[in-house]
Amino acid sequence: MGTITAVSRSAEHTFTKPTGESITLLAGLGVEGDAHQGVTVKHRSRVKRDPTQPNLRQVHLMHAELHDELASSGFRVAPGQLGENVTTRGVDLLSLPTGTRLRLGPHAVVEVTGLRNPCPQIEAFQDGLLKQVVGRDEHGDVVRKAGIMSIVLTGGEIRPGDEIRVELPDGPHTPLIPV
Repeated sequence: MGTITAVSRSAEHTFTKPTGESITLLAGLGVEGDAHQGVTVKHRSRVKRDPTQPNLRQVHLMHAELHDELASSGFRVAPGQLGENVTTRGVDLLSLPTGTRLRLGPHAVVEVTGLRNPCPQIEAFQDGLLKQVVGRDEHGDVVRKAGIMSIVLTGGEIRPGDEIRVELPDGPHTPLIPV
C-alpha cells in the first residue's frame, strides 16, 4: 500500500499544475477540470498527429521518491511542478506492469497504461533536469523516471493522505512502455 501525497490539476495546457485539497476523477475521462480530460487524446503534439486517438494519458501519477532523488542532486521540484495529477509515496510506480489497477482513496480506480515520455519542457523548467529523469541503465536501455499514465475506470474524489492499493493484472505481466 502507498499514500497520495498531493493532487494537482490545471484547466490550461501549462507545464506545472497547482496542487489542491482534492481532485475528482471521472470514469473514462480523467481529472475533472484538467486540460487533459477527455475520451480522446488532449496532449497538443498528439492531437496534431491524430486527434481521434484514445486518451491513455487521463491521469499522470508521479512518485514523491523521484522528488527526493532530484533534491539529492540539487534540484528543487515540488508536487505538480512536472505536470503530474497525483503524487504518490510508497508504491514503485515504474515497476508496475501495464494493466495494473490502482485504487485511490475510498472509491476511485485507475488502470495503468504506460510510462510518461519526458519532453524538452522539463529541461526548460530547470536546466539539467531532463538528464535526471531520462537516462540509461547498465545495459544501455533508456530509463524513464517521470511517472506513469493511466485511465479512470471508476471515478471519485481523492485527496492527500488517501491510501493507494495496488492490484496486479493476471500474468504474464507486460512491462510499461511510453504512451
